[in-house]
Amino acid sequence: MGTRIFAAPVLSLRFVHVWARNLLVWRKLAIPSMLGNLADPMIFLFGLGYGLGAMMPAVQGVSYVTFLAGGMVVSSTMYAATFEAMYSAFSRMHQQKTWEGILNAPILLEDVVLGELFWATTKATLSGVSILVVVTVLGVASPSYALAVLPVIVVTGLAFAAVGLAMNALAPNYDFFMYYFTLVITPTSLLSGVFFPIDQLPGSLQAAAAVLPLYHAVALARPLMLGGVPHDILLHLAVPLGYAAVGFYVALVLTRRRLLK
Repeated sequence: MGTRIFAAPVLSLRFVHVWARNLLVWRKLAIPSMLGNLADPMIFLFGLGYGLGAMMPAVQGVSYVTFLAGGMVVSSTMYAATFEAMYSAFSRMHQQKTWEGILNAPILLEDVVLGELFWATTKATLSGVSILVVVTVLGVASPSYALAVLPVIVVTGLAFAAVGLAMNALAPNYDFFMYYFTLVITPTSLLSGVFFPIDQLPGSLQAAAAVLPLYHAVALARPLMLGGVPHDILLHLAVPLGYAAVGFYVALVLTRRRLLK
């Protein structure tokens, strides 16, 4: 059993069926779901960006609302991916027994987990793109460079969806997720340069921030939205992609241990 739990995943395109099933269900609630994903980041953007920003000098040569927009696009992606990979996936796995029903078909557990990974990434991408469209219409982002942020949004979604699925496999109940949001997601958003430049932090916290996937996403998204070219592009892509790959494998191992007893 131990060897089976840690075995390398056998991947196939069967995961698309899991992704498509979730899409068909979500279509019934698409509008309220999208509005829910937009509400919090837009409140932060308008409340802090235009409210607090009106009392602040330029940050890194741009207005505060422009600075904040670059972080909010990927931050909203992080929250959407995490919520879907934990709360919604837990409902399908534990409460609704959807995963159990799917596994009665000729499909493997890795197909289910991979389908959930890409579905959470899809929803997170929709959330990030929605914020990107809004800030572009407001003139906060450069329209000619806005499309270049799309791959960053997708990579960010993959990273946090994968880690969220690992948390999903560990969770005994819904309350467990509050600890993850409070102890991991909230500090990540504060340390990654979303709300202020990380060079304002002590050196030890700057070093800690450098290992967070959101920090690298912000480092890519903010310059691109302003029409610039980010530094160290390959490094900033490699870190969240590494989280996605390792997170998926860990999520699969933990889910096998939970379900294949």
